[in-house]
Amino acid sequence: MARPIAYLTRKEIISSCHRLHNEDLSEEENKKIYGKCNNYWGHGHNYIVEVTVRGPVNSITGMVMNISDLKLYMKEVLMDELDHKNLDKDVPYFKTVVSTTENVAIFIFNRLKTIMPNPNLLYEVKIYETDKNIVVFRGEMEN
Repeated sequence: MARPIAYLTRKEIISSCHRLHNEDLSEEENKKIYGKCNNYWGHGHNYIVEVTVRGPVNSITGMVMNISDLKLYMKEVLMDELDHKNLDKDVPYFKTVVSTTENVAIFIFNRLKTIMPNPNLLYEVKIYETDKNIVVFRGEMEN
């Protein structure tokens, strides 16, 4: 019997700093591409991160996933690995990947996939970098 599909979203706020800089580019190219975000000393954000899971509603529990479990997974990735960190210096992934918000969303999505017992439930990571700049990643890849 077909079960209804529901979306469950949880939100957290993390504070992190970073510098948009690619070691493979010259200083001039970095300044041209990243502008003030290439400031040598970096800059910070209070990122609002929403994680959405999608799946059938369990007929016994009435849930797609226990939100307490989602909270724990998000704590491990967001609060333990990214909150109050310098992304470029404290998170090994960003030693070779430019710490744009797009790449932060990809990092969060991929890390959550590795710790969730049913990673197929993970639907979307949405990051509000500012009130006006929002990035969404759903695990899609170019062909």
